[in-house]
Amino acid sequence: MATGKINVSVENIFPLIKKFLYSDHEIFLRELISNATDATLKLKHLTDIGETDVAYGNPVIEVKVDKEGKKLHVIDQGIGMTKDEVEKYINEVAFSGAEEFLEKYKDTAKDSGIIGHFGLGFYSAFMVANKVEIITKSYKDEQAAHWVCEGTTDFTLEDADKKERGTEIILHINEEDEEFLEENRIQELLVKYNKFMPVPIKFGTKEETLPLPEDAPEDAKPETKTVDNIINNPAPAWTKQPTDLEDEDYKNFYRELYPMQFEDPLFHIHLNVDYPFNLTGILYFPKMTQDMNIQKDKIQLYQNQVFVTDNVEGIVPEFLTMLRGVIDSPDIPLNVSRSYLQADGAVKKISSYITRKVADKLKSLFNNNREDFEQKWNDIKIVIEYGMLSEDKFYEKAQKFALYPSVDNAYYTFEELQEKIKDNQTDKDGNLVVLYASNQDEQHSYIDAAKAKGYEVLLLDSPIISHLLQKMEGEKEKISFVRVDSDQVDNLIKKDEEKVSKLSDEEKEKLKGDFERVIPKEKYTIQMEAMDSDAAPLLITQPEFMRRMKEMQQTGGGGMFGMGNMPEMYNLVVNTNHPLISEILNTKTEKKQDRLIKHSLDLARLSQNLLKGEELTNFVKRSFEMVK
Repeated sequence: MATGKINVSVENIFPLIKKFLYSDHEIFLRELISNATDATLKLKHLTDIGETDVAYGNPVIEVKVDKEGKKLHVIDQGIGMTKDEVEKYINEVAFSGAEEFLEKYKDTAKDSGIIGHFGLGFYSAFMVANKVEIITKSYKDEQAAHWVCEGTTDFTLEDADKKERGTEIILHINEEDEEFLEENRIQELLVKYNKFMPVPIKFGTKEETLPLPEDAPEDAKPETKTVDNIINNPAPAWTKQPTDLEDEDYKNFYRELYPMQFEDPLFHIHLNVDYPFNLTGILYFPKMTQDMNIQKDKIQLYQNQVFVTDNVEGIVPEFLTMLRGVIDSPDIPLNVSRSYLQADGAVKKISSYITRKVADKLKSLFNNNREDFEQKWNDIKIVIEYGMLSEDKFYEKAQKFALYPSVDNAYYTFEELQEKIKDNQTDKDGNLVVLYASNQDEQHSYIDAAKAKGYEVLLLDSPIISHLLQKMEGEKEKISFVRVDSDQVDNLIKKDEEKVSKLSDEEKEKLKGDFERVIPKEKYTIQMEAMDSDAAPLLITQPEFMRRMKEMQQTGGGGMFGMGNMPEMYNLVVNTNHPLISEILNTKTEKKQDRLIKHSLDLARLSQNLLKGEELTNFVKRSFEMVK
C-alpha cells in the first residue's frame, strides 16, 4: 500500500474548493457525472480510431444511494485508470487528464465531446463528503487501484481486486449534507444537470408495462417487467441535424424541456455552427404576454450536454431572453465551477451569431408563409420590437419582416405602409405622418374621425412602442408618428386649407373666459378650434410629445427630468362651429351656462375614460335628472 501527500499548487485545496471554487454544493454530482461521461467518451474515441481493441459495448453510468451506510456511489464503465494515472490525475491536482488527452489526440478528438477538467471537478466531492474512495481499473490490462482520502492532503493508494473496466467513486457523506442520501434529491439533481448527457445514466429500477399482443382476450391484463431507470435522453434533438427532424420532433422536445407547458411553441430556430466557434441549440418562440419580465430565464445553457445555468445573459441578446430552448457550446468561457460566465470576445461573437440567425429565420418565415406570420404577429411582436429597439443590426434586418397592423387588421411592412399613405398623409411641410392608436376601444371616436378623412390608422399597443417610435423617427427622414387622440383630426396632419370659424374673435375670447371660469386651469389648456359642425363639441387630447415622454419614463428610460411623475395635463379643444357651443355662448344665465359646460366636459371625459369615482356617480345622477 502506498501513502503520500497530494501535490497541489496551493497549500491546501480543500478549504478553497468548499468556500470559493463552487458556489453551490449540489453541483458536485454534476461534476462527478461529467467525469464519468468523460471517461466513457474517451474509451469510445480510442475504440473508434483503433487505438484499442477492447469492446466498447453499451456502457451506462450508475448512481446508487446507500442511505444506511451514508454513502453515494457513482460508477462508470469507461476508460478507467492505472495506479500511475491515479497518481498523475488525482494526486497531481495541477494537471488535467482531459487536457492531456485532448493534446495527445487533438487531430481526432475534436468532435468526441470530451468534457474537460477532471482534477478539480473530482475534488468538488469533498464539499459534501468527509471521505472519498476511488476504485478503478484501466482498459489496459493492469492491476486495479483503490485510492482513499479523508479531506486532507494525505491519501492511501493500494491494489484492488476490481475485475470490470471503469471507475467507482464512493462518497462518505457529511452529517450536514445528508440531504444527498435522499433518493428524491438525487433524482432531482440528475434531472436538473444531467438530463441530456450523452451516456445513459441509471438510477435504480422501475416497472414498465408491456404492450398486450393483438390477439389478447378483452379481459387480459398487461404484464410488467423491471427495467433500469434511465433518467436521461442521451441524444436530444439539438444534437441532431435539422434534416433528420420533423416538426413533431421539435414539439416533442419542447414538451420534454417544459413538461408543465401545455401550449405548443409558435415556431423554432435550430442553431448549428462550427466556425468560428462551436454552438448548437434550438430556440422556441412561445406565445408572448405583454409582461416583458415574466418570460425570462427559460433558455437553458449546456456545455457538451451538461446543464450549466438558465441565466443566459451575455450569451443570448437581451431581447431573445424571452424565448425558450437550449444552447450548447463547449466554447462558452466559464469559471472553474461552470457557475458564472466570464467576459470574453467569443461571447460577443456568439451573441451576434444568434441575433443574425434569428433575424434570418424570421425573414424566411415571413417570405415563405406571410399569412401564417401575420396570424402569429401579436404573439411575437414584443420580442421583435424589443430587438429593433436594442440591437441596431437586428433593427436593420427587421425592416424586411417587422409588421405594422392597422385597426382594420391589415398588416404592412414599413415600406408597404409608406407607399399606401404617402399621398393622403403627407403634411404641408412634406412630412409623412403615421397615425396610430394604442387602444382600439378607448380611442374609437378618434379612430373613426381619422378614418372619415381617409387616413390609415395603425394599432400599436406593445408596452415599449413609445421607445421604438422615438428610435424610428430618429432613423427615418421626414417621418413622424402621431397618436390619433393627440389632437383634433384636422390638426393631426396639417394641410394648407384652414377651416373658417362661425364665431368672431371677440366671441371666442368671451367663450374661452366662460370655460375657464368652470374648468380647472391646472389640468386643462383650452383651445378654440374651427372644426366640422358635426364633429364633437368638446375634445380632450394629450400632446404627443408630453404623453410619449411620460410613457417612456414609466417603461424605463427615455423620459426627461422625471416627466413620468408629472401630473396629467390635457388640451380641451372647443369646436367653435358646433351648435352646442353656440348655445353655451348665447345662454343668458351664468348658472345654466356653467351647467352646460360642466356636463359637456364630463361627456368628453367619459369618452376618454377619465371620468371616475365620485365624479362619475354625480354625472350619472345629473344625467337621469335631465331626462325626467
